[in-house]
Amino acid sequence: MATIENSTQTLTLTMNGTEVTFSPGETLYEVAQRHVDRDVPTLCYDERLEAFGACRLCVVEVEGIRNPVASCTTKATAGMVVKTHTDGLEAHRRTLLEMVASENREIDVDPLSGYASQEMKTLVDRYEARTGRFQGKQSGKSRPDDPNPFIKRDYDLCISCYRCVRVCAEQEGDYAISVANRGFETQITTEFGGFLKDSACTFCGQCIQTCPTGALADHKALRSKDVPGEVKKTRTICPYCGVGCSVDLMSKGDKLVGVLPAMDGPANLGALCIKGQFAYDFVQHSERLSTPLVRGDDGVLRPASWDEALDRAAQGFKDAAANHGEDSIYAIASGRAPNEAAYLTQKFIRATFGTSQVDNCSRA
Repeated sequence: MATIENSTQTLTLTMNGTEVTFSPGETLYEVAQRHVDRDVPTLCYDERLEAFGACRLCVVEVEGIRNPVASCTTKATAGMVVKTHTDGLEAHRRTLLEMVASENREIDVDPLSGYASQEMKTLVDRYEARTGRFQGKQSGKSRPDDPNPFIKRDYDLCISCYRCVRVCAEQEGDYAISVANRGFETQITTEFGGFLKDSACTFCGQCIQTCPTGALADHKALRSKDVPGEVKKTRTICPYCGVGCSVDLMSKGDKLVGVLPAMDGPANLGALCIKGQFAYDFVQHSERLSTPLVRGDDGVLRPASWDEALDRAAQGFKDAAANHGEDSIYAIASGRAPNEAAYLTQKFIRATFGTSQVDNCSRA
């Protein structure tokens, strides 16, 4: 059913007995996310990736189609009559989750494993699928021998949703991991079955953050799984370059234990580089300075207040200009610093000392 309002086409379909609107090109899953009170479950879906339709948990009933269809890959059509939650669909979902759970060594993984690591556990508990009635052969072969310090490859927990493979290809363009074999022999692997460091992997951590079971997990964050306390998340901006990626810092007490990319970050939309994802040890390193140091007349550094340190730095600039002229002072800005920092650097040199001796480390 379609109507014309103000020259804009408004499309409608019936979902669970209610007429709802949708835009051309939307899938039934996208429509359901807006209009259905209960979430349509899925394990292979990541909104950043092309829909795959592998897990079959998101199937819905469409009037006129004999079998349920995957809502994530089925385009909405005007006039459709759709049911997202029926007794039959819920029974189907519970059985699928029982079968998936039967393949895994464990369902309960630490939340520090990754952004999406609790999805499997949440759905299994929601559908009370810990029945154990499907027992037998398990798939997946873990790689505890991989020496990389960042990504844990625990494929005994893999459910072959391929989200890791797809995010590596579609979002990062690295194609570092792929799928080998079929059936119970299916394996997420690298070329020639080697270590990640010998592949095209850039250790961006995207595979970790999209994995719904913890099969790929954050090695560094899991070092703190036994640290007491609840995990607190604090939204901030990654300090490493000028892109301005949004991140959620994970902490327990006063200890930083990991970093999560912000999926709604306007600059990164869930993406991070290896530094933004894993290079945070310096924050609480035992050798990190916790107070300014100034050098005394004896040449030895001693602790000082910020006021004293800033006054000493200012006096150094003044002495250099007075003794050697303003052209003895110059600045080199970082190509990875934000625009605001670059602006302040040139303003400081030009306005304060009257010289234009400003350069940039990335100038070619």
